[in-house]
Amino acid sequence: MNKVILIGNLTRDPELSETPNGIAVCRFTLAVGRNYGDSETDFFNVNIWREKAENCAKFLVKGKKVAVVGSLQNRSYEDKDGIKRTVTDVVASEVEFLTPKQAQEDEEVRTVRMERPALEPAEDNQFPF
Repeated sequence: MNKVILIGNLTRDPELSETPNGIAVCRFTLAVGRNYGDSETDFFNVNIWREKAENCAKFLVKGKKVAVVGSLQNRSYEDKDGIKRTVTDVVASEVEFLTPKQAQEDEEVRTVRMERPALEPAEDNQFPF
């Protein structure tokens, strides 16, 4: 059995691309904390395909909390120095958005308020009344 369940936060905005056949794939990195001993964090590369990939790219941004269900997949490649490297990716079958909608709306409101220019004080002699 090859199944993994992770809960963590995105470390960067997701990247959406397509295969040569037009199949959507979304890639992101998930930071998952370990709660034993010294608090440590593991980082997992996550790939998700097709319509779910498009939804992830549309709704997720850096810092959002998600749950990922999928399987582990190893791949090997040669780096620019000719050294063989092995990478383990999570191929997601499900991604559940865990950041509450209200928290997302609050963040959007804070961003809008922070971007709004400050009003300059008006002098009394500028008004005709």
